[in-house]
Parts: sequence; structure tokens; C-alpha cells
Amino acid sequence: MAKFHYRMQSILNITQQMEMQARMEYAAAQEKLRRASEYMAKLREERAGYMEEGSKMRRSELNVIKMRENTRIIEQTDERIKAQETVIAEAERGLNDARTRLQEVMTQRKTHEKLRDKAFEEFMQDEKSKEGREVDELVSYKYGQRIKAAADERRKRAGTAQI
Repeated sequence: MAKFHYRMQSILNITQQMEMQARMEYAAAQEKLRRASEYMAKLREERAGYMEEGSKMRRSELNVIKMRENTRIIEQTDERIKAQETVIAEAERGLNDARTRLQEVMTQRKTHEKLRDKAFEEFMQDEKSKEGREVDELVSYKYGQRIKAAADERRKRAGTAQI
């Protein structure tokens, strides 16, 4: 039996490599979003702590300097939260882009795999038909040999009967 060789195997290999690359990019984008979200949670906890501290200061003795400092820190934390929201939005866009690219590359790979499978099926059909023809030729040859042997045998009998 002949060996199957897919003529576009190199293209399939490249699409598989591209898929691996896209998977790694997607994982990196997920990690970036996860880190940004964790940092945002940390900032919000920090802000909540400063807010709690500010409310305690307002209930106890009034120290204007500490209250202003607390308010300034809360405002700075709010600014960092807004900046982090931008970072998260950018990370989400990056994740969506990476997901889209991964889906496209996976579609390409699946398409090439289907083409390879179809080519393999055609190859197998060709091999079966070649094998069938070879069997037919062998059967025809053996049948012809039997007929020839039977005819030779009749001639020999006919030739010995004449002597």
C-alpha cells in the first residue's frame, strides 16, 4: 500500500503553529486583565479603608490637617482608580482581539484538517480501486491459466488418443 502524503501539510503545520501562538497571546491577555482587575480591587479596598478612617476622624476629635490629608489621599486614590479603569478597558479590548484572532486561526486549522481528511479519504478510495483492479487482474490471469491448462490437457488427451 502506498504511503499517504498530504501536499499542503506544510500549510497545516504553519496554521497549527499560528494557533499555538494565538493561544499564548490569548493567555497573556487574560493574565494582563486578571492582574489589572486584582489591582483595581486593591485600590477599591484602599479607598474604602481611607473612607472609614475619614469617618472615624469626623466622629472623634477634629484635626483639620489630618482630615485634609485623608481627603487628598482619597482623591488621589480616585484618580488611580479612574486610570486603572482605563487600563482594564484596554486589557479587555486586547483580550477580545486575542480571542477573535484565536477563533480565526482555529477556523483556518480546522478547514485545513478537513481538507487533509478529505484528501485521505480520496487516497483510500483510490487505493481500494487499485487493489480491486489488481485482484481482478489476478483472478483473470488465474482463470486464463486454468482454461489454458484445461485446453492443453484436452489436446494432450486428444494427441495421445490418436497415437
